[in-house]
Amino acid sequence: MSMKVSDYVLQRLREWDVEHVFAYAGDGINGLLAAWGRAENKPRFVQARHEEMAAFEAVGYAKFSGKVGVCAATSGPGAIHLLNGLYDAKLDHVPVVAIVGQTNRSAMGGSYQQEVDLLSLYKDVAADFCEMVTVPEQLPNVIDRAIRTAYGKRTVTAVIIPADVQELDYSPPTHAFKMVPSSLGMSSSAPVPGEADLLRAAEVLNAGEKVAVLVGQGARGAQAEVVQLADLLGAGVAKALLGKDVLSDELPYVTGSIGLLGTRPSYELMQDCDTLLVIGSSFPYTQFLPDFGQARAVQIDLDPFMVGLRYPFEVNLVGDAAGTLRALLPHLKRKKHGSWRKTVEKNTARWWEVMQRRAAVDADPINPEYVVHALNDLLPHDVMLSADSGSSANWYARHLRMRGEMRGSLSGTLATMGPGVPYVIGAKFAHPDRPAIALVGDGAMQMNGMAELITAAKYWRDWQDRRLIVAVLNNQDLNQVTWEMRAMSGAPQFLPSQALPDVPYADFARSIGLDGVRVEKPEGVLDAWQQALAADRPFVIDFRTDPAVPPIPPHATLDQIEAATAAIVHGDSDRTAMVRQGIKAKVQEMLPGHRHRDDRPGAED
Repeated sequence: MSMKVSDYVLQRLREWDVEHVFAYAGDGINGLLAAWGRAENKPRFVQARHEEMAAFEAVGYAKFSGKVGVCAATSGPGAIHLLNGLYDAKLDHVPVVAIVGQTNRSAMGGSYQQEVDLLSLYKDVAADFCEMVTVPEQLPNVIDRAIRTAYGKRTVTAVIIPADVQELDYSPPTHAFKMVPSSLGMSSSAPVPGEADLLRAAEVLNAGEKVAVLVGQGARGAQAEVVQLADLLGAGVAKALLGKDVLSDELPYVTGSIGLLGTRPSYELMQDCDTLLVIGSSFPYTQFLPDFGQARAVQIDLDPFMVGLRYPFEVNLVGDAAGTLRALLPHLKRKKHGSWRKTVEKNTARWWEVMQRRAAVDADPINPEYVVHALNDLLPHDVMLSADSGSSANWYARHLRMRGEMRGSLSGTLATMGPGVPYVIGAKFAHPDRPAIALVGDGAMQMNGMAELITAAKYWRDWQDRRLIVAVLNNQDLNQVTWEMRAMSGAPQFLPSQALPDVPYADFARSIGLDGVRVEKPEGVLDAWQQALAADRPFVIDFRTDPAVPPIPPHATLDQIEAATAAIVHGDSDRTAMVRQGIKAKVQEMLPGHRHRDDRPGAED
């Protein structure tokens, strides 16, 4: 039997060590589906419930494995559905390749069924490489460049294959004019800045007395070097949300997440430092960085297109984080761990006390902060964590303390709803021997998380460690948007847009062969976590949480406080509970022995 184009596509993916393709079927990829049958399902076709979920699973797989994620979909609507997940990958700098079908070449331009101009549709999300295969001789070059570009630029690429082309006999490019041969593989590279630039950076860092470091996901491979640098410079280290798993939160000078979902000690670190070093992060919110002119700053980033952004850096170093730090460290002078470092550690310790106190605040029926805080001591050392966008991301960012080999991620830049469950499914295919936990709101769960439980039900028996836990913060409210309306617009909660129906999530899980439990009292929280972590299959915990617990930002400006007050005055439907919970949470930061933000040393009375 002759090899068809579709057979060769799968063969080339195998040669690139692609083991999984997250996908959904459709007639635009019928040729590929037939080839999968002939190839005995290698690479493995992982069937999502929706193409967007297939893309999210590919993103989760890539984030937790470090390998390229591959997704596939049919022409027209299937290709369109992939887009949100692909943009999530693009904005978070994750290597993902999309393989999509297209109508037959003979029908193109004829307003045919499901005909969409995919080259135009994908030209932004896959801007670095998007090609349509029209003759077999374009392969293997197109597949090779798609994968190599995705890896090299940490981005999304796309390969479009018309349905009739998939059925053609494969013929390789020849040694002839206008043929493009190709080859497999790419070596790893780790550029390091020149000596002169390193010396300039060292001069800035050595001159500072109060050094702050901000690490992002680009510093994940430089953990030992960041620890050594922080020790040399007596620095405090804050973490961008995508870099939450870069350093252990058990280190006393690690202040936790930064930004609107971040911690108070991270905010204080940036407000009070005189020197800033940013490593592997494109954290976008300038207002959470030091005031312009307050701090001298150095940036290290692998991507030359991402340096110089966000802050007026004095030195921009383009290079691999670990290699650049190893070259930089010999030029740094050891600083005494004086009042600056002690203040950072004291502020951080105080923050964790505050978090414990806030988690202990009574709520109706359950405080969501307690739900997440109670998980901390139970987390397996190698757990893979995801959080969905919404208030669940607040509690993930502030309450969970990373340590050991823990990994965690969320939709950092796109901040889309819906990736929490498919992320951990993708993670389980990357590491089937590790447990995974997703923290999701009920809005995200209703949007697509429930359907994706069916995917977990389809595959969980193949995983060595069968623990995949989905914790639903069920407050019957699109809570993050509700609080944003209050704080940013001064508007009361608009129930027709915000109120969600109560759904028996655990019952649904059990109905498809999984397990689960509903928790309606705080006394049941710890038992539910323990039951889920001991389960022999995926487990859903339906936590009935209080929507009135406020995600107070670490810096709570007067404008935000006034806006929230306006919401109460205008008749917010939940204003009584909102005020009660807001006061109780704020009191935890003002108890005796816990300084107010402006009582730090050197602050004016």
